[in-house]
Amino acid sequence: MAAVVLAATRLLRGSGSWGRSRLRFGAPAYRQFSSGGAYPSVPLSSPLPGVPKPVFATVDGQEKFETRVTTLENGLRVASQNKFGQFCTVGILINSGSRYEAKYLSGIAHFLEKLAFSSTDRFDSKDEILLTLEKHGGICDCQTSRDTTMYAVSADSKGLDTVVGLLADVVLHPRLTDEEIELTRMAVRFELEDLGMRPDPEPLLTEMIHEAAYRENTVGLHRFCPTENIAKIDRSVLHSYLRNYYTPDRMVLAGVGVGHEQLVECARKYLLGARPAWGGGAAAHADASVAQYTGGIAKLERDMSSVSLGPTPFPELTHIMIGLESCSFLEGDFLPFAVLNMMMGGGGSFSAGGPGKGMFTRLYLNVLNRHHWMYNATSYHHSYEDTGLLCIHASADPRQVREMVEIITREFVLMAGTVDVVELERAKTQLMSMLMMNLEARPVIFEDVGRQVLATRSRKLPHELCALIRAVKPEDIKRVASAMLRRKPAVAALGDLSDLPAYEHVQAALANKDGRLPRTYRLFR
Repeated sequence: MAAVVLAATRLLRGSGSWGRSRLRFGAPAYRQFSSGGAYPSVPLSSPLPGVPKPVFATVDGQEKFETRVTTLENGLRVASQNKFGQFCTVGILINSGSRYEAKYLSGIAHFLEKLAFSSTDRFDSKDEILLTLEKHGGICDCQTSRDTTMYAVSADSKGLDTVVGLLADVVLHPRLTDEEIELTRMAVRFELEDLGMRPDPEPLLTEMIHEAAYRENTVGLHRFCPTENIAKIDRSVLHSYLRNYYTPDRMVLAGVGVGHEQLVECARKYLLGARPAWGGGAAAHADASVAQYTGGIAKLERDMSSVSLGPTPFPELTHIMIGLESCSFLEGDFLPFAVLNMMMGGGGSFSAGGPGKGMFTRLYLNVLNRHHWMYNATSYHHSYEDTGLLCIHASADPRQVREMVEIITREFVLMAGTVDVVELERAKTQLMSMLMMNLEARPVIFEDVGRQVLATRSRKLPHELCALIRAVKPEDIKRVASAMLRRKPAVAALGDLSDLPAYEHVQAALANKDGRLPRTYRLFR
């Protein structure tokens, strides 16, 4: 211990070897850093003297952000949007989907989605298509909805010519071989089985609520292929449908991250004057029906007790979805309905908290926070060219179905009541935030460009939409909600429905000022 103290004392006094060398050679030299003596008196908030003024990138007005649209001689629209980066997203959107299948077998759009990017006139197999895209770092996808079919490719911008040529071949020249159709039948059967077995019932309930709201017309037609139609759909049925709906005037070639002139040149090269595999000629039987909202109920009794087995099985739940007609996305009231949907919000009872999780929405504050036995309460808004549907989906134990339905009808009635300014501003901010965050992704911009140009031949830019959202007032919410409540409800129910109120009672509850179901009295339960 004494030796340690002695060594320390020598170091402090400079009497050791280190101290003697320090005395001999003087104080150690210190490195002169760039922030040292060159500009000793210039604060970090001021520019350095003698340094050239930096030149930053600027945007001249909004033209750099505008979506450019060109219509070719055959009616095909070509739309492009600037976005800097090495990659681009290009695709073809078509006015085609399950709503146009009234004169055909239901399920054709479902089949076409599964058959996409299979063999064509130029490519012998799907593998050959994928290998061609791989040379440009590309991926492909096809999605169908009730009113739109979308073929899309994301790849290096240098491969634009190859990508557009491939898309034209996939859309206009599919071979639709017997083997491919048989494999598609197997894929559709598997998807239908999975739809009935999955713990999340939302896709099935969405199908049912549309079926109830638009009975046997347009968007109420089956989106998924019915089991009885799987064996009936063949190449001749598909060609008959494609002949009427895959026409240039019903298509948009959209691109994000590409030059407009280059995209138009590729469209002229591959899509102008191209003769499709099913033959040319104008569409003779294209369905132009307008959606007819009917209201009604769709029920599916099912044992949900074994939907999720295991050491911690999912509890048995009954799922209810109640919807009312809103408006199309072309109408001025679309944005007030979108704000109302954000204001309702909701989610599952086990959602985590934090910014943007919707914990201040009405379905959290008024429903999930007050009724611990409810597992889910979520608002959805489906909008189309000629109609719309605002729904609330709720889940609870089968013994509490009646009380759950009454809680949801009460929330619908309260929509037309007083709107707090703070909650309205929060909902508007949340909607704008979601819009801008989603539009950070190139594929989302592509879909937004394509869908808007397909529907309106132009595109509203994000800053225009945000200005319209900011302009929504409490009286707008009250007005659209009051108009919505005057219509008949649509109800979808899945699970144990022994305690489900009658449809007429749900309708009466929505007409009441307090949203309560009519009282029922039973001697025996």
